Amino acid sequence: MFTALRLLFKIVGGFVVVSLLWVGIYAFVPVPFTMTMAGDLLSGHSVTKDWTPLSRIDPDMARAAIAGEDSHFCSHHGFDWNALAGAVASNAKGGRIRGGSTISQQTAKNAFLFQGGGYLRKALEAWFTVLIETIWGKKRIMEVYLNVAETGIGTYGVEAGAERYFGHSAATLSPVEAARIAAVLPLPKKREAVAPGGFVRRRGNQIARYVGIVRRGGLDACLR
Repeated sequence: MFTALRLLFKIVGGFVVVSLLWVGIYAFVPVPFTMTMAGDLLSGHSVTKDWTPLSRIDPDMARAAIAGEDSHFCSHHGFDWNALAGAVASNAKGGRIRGGSTISQQTAKNAFLFQGGGYLRKALEAWFTVLIETIWGKKRIMEVYLNVAETGIGTYGVEAGAERYFGHSAATLSPVEAARIAAVLPLPKKREAVAPGGFVRRRGNQIARYVGIVRRGGLDACLR
């Protein structure tokens, strides 16, 4: 029993050290690759990405992400407990499954972990969320999120997404263009931002209206 506990402590201690170093490196170095990208390659898809500093991404893209994914991004510390409680209550009633993940949680998952995985992945996601909130801060979290989030099949980051859908850099996205990319983020393998129809068009138009509210209400203050 003592030997087993000692081995367990070594494994946990090693994981803590490695994860701290990993997060610390990514605080300064662009994320080179993710497990989601690896999954695309294994499925026979090519991967297109182009790391772009937050300063060279139109501010309306971050505002659209906040409007569409996490309106309390600048005020929470990684977890939006009210959103989580609302998602649990909504899902318990049946119908379309809602998520309660913040941008910080999605960034932790996208940069360090894998899709799916149940409770184990959720536990690891929570750990990495705490680390990036503590070590990176909000600007770096948003920068990584906008660079590693899947914006289409085999397309990662808003720079690659902007080039794919609109033929120009993310530096010159209009509020409507940014909103359409944000509308694609929850289901990037099933949605297209260019000439969208149905839900993507409606959701994109809704997010575009909210972009101004995010700006005027200072909901993006942590990124300025």
